[in-house]
Amino acid sequence: MTEQKSLPIISLENVDLTLGQAVSAVHVLKNVSLDIEAGQSVGIVGPSGSGKSTLLMVLAGLEKVDRGEVRIAGHNISTMTEDQAAAFRGANIGIVFQSFHLIPNMTALENVAVPLELAGRKDAFAVAERELHAVGLGERLTHYPSELSGGEQQRVAIARALAPSPKILIADEPTGNLDTATGKQIADLLFAKQRENGLTLVLVTHDPALAARCDREVPVRSGRIEERAVPDSLQHTVTISA
Repeated sequence: MTEQKSLPIISLENVDLTLGQAVSAVHVLKNVSLDIEAGQSVGIVGPSGSGKSTLLMVLAGLEKVDRGEVRIAGHNISTMTEDQAAAFRGANIGIVFQSFHLIPNMTALENVAVPLELAGRKDAFAVAERELHAVGLGERLTHYPSELSGGEQQRVAIARALAPSPKILIADEPTGNLDTATGKQIADLLFAKQRENGLTLVLVTHDPALAARCDREVPVRSGRIEERAVPDSLQHTVTISA
């Protein structure tokens, strides 16, 4: 009997993306193919301007590709409308940004609860409170972002990303605005939550130590993945991108 192999939770096939128009057009991603298994942690690494953050935005459905296919959890998000992609992202993908992106005139509790309310959750504030307790901010529910340290703000952002119980957690330089000690605490929290919730974690980082903690590293240079990073269970050979 032939063993059935599970499909990757993230699959990019021959993806191209150009940003800008005419003389300002930049071919950011060039024939990118990438498969990521469910439950893996993957670090996307490369020099500034290599396209790694854009790749992350494509994975999140925040950038629509010009060519190729992007499949997330079995769904082709390349063909979705903007509204369909937003709804799919809200249910399946949590996103943590370098700059936190908290709403300044809302408390920590409100920052986590409001996206859930917009998605129609009746238990939005109860879930938000639970997630804030889970990231160590049970005593800071009513504090505004300006009253929180950088590390605490990033914890709020992580709680907000995890509150909808996504399958995938995407993080763009999650420790980039933090000092070394605080950055390590945030990294510890991300990996702990990944294990606890069985998440697929995909992060962009300039930090070699953070990337080394991931199950895999995907190097990006000049809009290309330097190696076709395919899990062993899906493919036994590694091919170099053209």
